[in-house]
Amino acid sequence: MRERSWTAQRIYMLIGYAAAAAALFCAPLYLSDFRLNLLAKFLAFAIVALGLDLIWGYTGILSLGHGVFFGLGAYAMAMYLKLEASGDKLPDFMGWSGLANLPWFWKPFESFWFAAAAGIAIPALLALVLGFFTFRNRIKGVYFTILTQALVIITTTLFIGQQALTGGTNGLTGFTTVLGYPIGSPDTKRMLFWVTGAVLLAVYLMCRYIVGSRLGKVLRAIRDGENRARFIGYNPASYQIFVFVVSAALAGIGGMLFVLHVGIISPSMMAIVPSIEMVLWVAIGGRGTLIGAAAGAVLLNYAKSSFSESYPDAWLFFLGGLFVVVVVFLPKGAVGLLGKIKWPKRRRTGHEQQVRHSAV
Repeated sequence: MRERSWTAQRIYMLIGYAAAAAALFCAPLYLSDFRLNLLAKFLAFAIVALGLDLIWGYTGILSLGHGVFFGLGAYAMAMYLKLEASGDKLPDFMGWSGLANLPWFWKPFESFWFAAAAGIAIPALLALVLGFFTFRNRIKGVYFTILTQALVIITTTLFIGQQALTGGTNGLTGFTTVLGYPIGSPDTKRMLFWVTGAVLLAVYLMCRYIVGSRLGKVLRAIRDGENRARFIGYNPASYQIFVFVVSAALAGIGGMLFVLHVGIISPSMMAIVPSIEMVLWVAIGGRGTLIGAAAGAVLLNYAKSSFSESYPDAWLFFLGGLFVVVVVFLPKGAVGLLGKIKWPKRRRTGHEQQVRHSAV
């Protein structure tokens, strides 16, 4: 008879997760509207970090182009919001650019559900195409990283240059309603916060299921020794393409939720610097841990918001120094410190000891 035993560490972790979830969903009770909206934006970033941790922390593929997938999802939702705000009229920036009719590819975005589906499908499709041609040709390491940066430059330049179609440098803004509800009202903001929290929880559970399954073991095997995984019969390219597509889709979801909370999206938010910051969230929080990636996204952005208000010129130096310290002294991130804690062991009851001896 196999004995089931819960260590004290697991019990404390479950209690911590439950307390964090309770505090998160009760945040509207003790946070102001401004701070609540700020936290909701950070939760959207946490969804992106979870997807990035899947591909980098568990598969060993460093992508510096997730800002593109984030931006594509954000633009998909922003197109719907802009059309709803414009009513029967042409969006203002199109009129300024000389367009007389709505472009054909804008028309389907009059539907919220089409926009939500496109915000997931478009980043996933782009990742599928890029992953197919790179991983099938065994392009990896620094070459893949450079390729993702090139994707960022190409996409950003394209969106800036198409002023009449994308809003150019200014991007898309001026949203008023979502599904008919005023997007700026406190009630709508609270509802959007709860939706974002629920999506984050669902994404975390999905990622936890993936890494705990046989698929997750294969991903870690590819990370630790791609040639060995290929030698024992696995095709690393298929798994790499799959996890890249999932990661891009999660970035698109985060981008859609970001637009709903912030009310603007521009090409600068999908450039190289935001893509690098996304990697920093995962690295400092703890890559290969999921919870560390999500916590790193929330805490670092909170620190950025707080410190930049008082020390706007010194924030980037602080962030760079923090990254160096983590890489040199804490390779597993802040969450890695928890693994060094000596948790007290739970004492077995008399019945458990008797079952253990009988099993031996």
